[in-house]
Amino acid sequence: MLSIRNLHASIGDKEILKGINLEVKAGEIHAIMGPNGAGKSTLASIIAGNENYEVTAGEISLDGEDLSELAPEERAHKGVFLSFQYPVEIPGVSVTNFIRTAINETRKANSQEEMPANEMLKVIREKSELLEIDRKFLSRSLNEGFSGGEKKRNEIFQMAMLEPKLAILDETDSGLDIDALRIVANGVNKLKSDKNAIVVITHYQRLLDYIVPDFVHVLYNGKIVKSGGKELAHELEEKGYDWIKQEQEV
Repeated sequence: MLSIRNLHASIGDKEILKGINLEVKAGEIHAIMGPNGAGKSTLASIIAGNENYEVTAGEISLDGEDLSELAPEERAHKGVFLSFQYPVEIPGVSVTNFIRTAINETRKANSQEEMPANEMLKVIREKSELLEIDRKFLSRSLNEGFSGGEKKRNEIFQMAMLEPKLAILDETDSGLDIDALRIVANGVNKLKSDKNAIVVITHYQRLLDYIVPDFVHVLYNGKIVKSGGKELAHELEEKGYDWIKQEQEV
């Protein structure tokens, strides 16, 4: 599904990614871990098409289609979803209206008619129940006055409604208490299928107790330096990242 080959990227004169190789297949959950400044969020932003970064070498493809020349909205229409670490507030735009617009823009881009209002309401009801979201929540302005947990749950609700091929969750556990973490993780697990793939970016192993990855990758100094199963996350929790640094210096 997602194929990244020899990806190099910079911002200004600073090279951040220094040759990333990653293959993510449909039905898989991959976790990317690493210390601050390793390039984790940069990788997520580049996959989503953030134009602040310059890709200097390599390629990114989704289902065999090169994404390099596509704008962020075009990538979204192709099925790329990025859950932001710090979701923005949009006063005056309700959660429901935001979702309705996003879905219909994607359908338009794929030469489909707008989703009928009754069908839209049915899907919204089904997905909100799946994620244990109160109906009153859906009429509030997007992220305005939301707690950290509400913002993250809203991101997962958007993911549920848009049904992306590839969902990238950038530090979704940031700022969440244990109850909010469980609710968000439960939503992600319910949305996993053999038709999509999920990339989870996190500093900590605790999220991976709830969203169990098929593969864990350690990103260090702009490269994936180690990959393994879920046990690798436990090893990182136990040893920290210093041992990765020591291995790289040997």
